[in-house]
Amino acid sequence: MENQKILSAFSYLSILFAPVIVPLVVYFVSKDDSVKKNSIRALISHLIPFVFGIIFFAVFVFSTLSFNNFDSNSDSTTFLIIWFASMAIYLLITLGIVIWNIIQAVRVIR
Repeated sequence: MENQKILSAFSYLSILFAPVIVPLVVYFVSKDDSVKKNSIRALISHLIPFVFGIIFFAVFVFSTLSFNNFDSNSDSTTFLIIWFASMAIYLLITLGIVIWNIIQAVRVIR
């Protein structure tokens, strides 16, 4: 029973060093259903920052292209506001996911 708790917590804490790999390995190696459930939850929570990173990268690219093509005389303050806002949102989401994973690891261990 103790090994299952450690594997589940390890899946959540792997966001700090190997985000997607460890939950996948734990899912395929473990035979316990609760460990598999926790590893899938950890995997999904590890993929969320990756997906948001792609979205905010697209926002960055499209905002760069739109400001360069349509209005070459405008200043870059709007571009910087969009960039900083999207970066702040991404960092908050990522920090929230990391904190959530740590909390889940502690809950699984108890």
